[in-house]
Amino acid sequence: MKPADSVTTFEPAYVSLLRTGELGSRAAQACQHLQDCDLCARYCHMNRRETIKGAICRTGERAVVNSFGPHHGEEDPLRGTNGSGTIFFSWCNLRCVFCQNWEISHKGLGREVAPEELADMMLGLQHRGCHNINFVSPSHVVAQIIAAVDIAAQQGLRLPLVYNTGGYDSLEALALLDGIIDIYMPDMKYGDSAIARKYSIVRNYVEINFAAVREMHRQVGDLQLDSNGVALRGLLVRHLVLPEQLAGSETILAFLANEISGNTYLNLMDQYHPCYRADEYPPLDRCVTADEFNDALQLTRKYGITRLDRRLA
Repeated sequence: MKPADSVTTFEPAYVSLLRTGELGSRAAQACQHLQDCDLCARYCHMNRRETIKGAICRTGERAVVNSFGPHHGEEDPLRGTNGSGTIFFSWCNLRCVFCQNWEISHKGLGREVAPEELADMMLGLQHRGCHNINFVSPSHVVAQIIAAVDIAAQQGLRLPLVYNTGGYDSLEALALLDGIIDIYMPDMKYGDSAIARKYSIVRNYVEINFAAVREMHRQVGDLQLDSNGVALRGLLVRHLVLPEQLAGSETILAFLANEISGNTYLNLMDQYHPCYRADEYPPLDRCVTADEFNDALQLTRKYGITRLDRRLA
């Protein structure tokens, strides 16, 4: 199945903005935000067009990319048969002590790319048959992404865009992305901000994360699939179960059921294993037990969340 089969009657959101010129205007607005940066919930207010000193994301005017290509390990609606067209951005606005990709997120391995090169990556992934363009760790490069999408759309990009985020996103950034992003895929890492502060070195994670997820759902609604089960538009949530219920699964699932939608598509993940500095932070120094994961799975039933990624169905 070619991706064109999935989108023949579906037009990505950003195409209408391209026609009116609004997409280019958004790119210019986002670039201005870099001068007093509020494009993630860190609100560092650095002038990232001049310096990265003091910016948690260590990213200036140009995005840093570690790798890109078709990815067949994503959720079923994203990978389809031809894979999700992932672009992995280096650095991150979180500092998780158990990060699985710490060489990318904490050390920043990768290279700077201009918007034109980032656009070429997107077009290349479309040419290779990917079902979507999947921006991985995008929260700190919103301006760079919008600039590149504007260029790529002018050259024929027509795939749905996936915003694959750690969930610490500013409402200012999400306002700029409204009508550009087709599929939001936020992590909901914690149900307790004090725990988030300890393990991801970030303030007010829960309050900011919940507000961001509300706005994402307002923009795109529940996840919509085509006749082949490939995602076209909507919200897809990831929640990684942690040892000793550190992730606060019940708080998150209750929020999704009561404040977002009982029809939320959820990837409840059981693959936690100690990485990076996790051995310094018990109980994160061990894997999740089957009982711990099953307890979280039972909570999805308690709250009536039934759209689970197929590997759990």
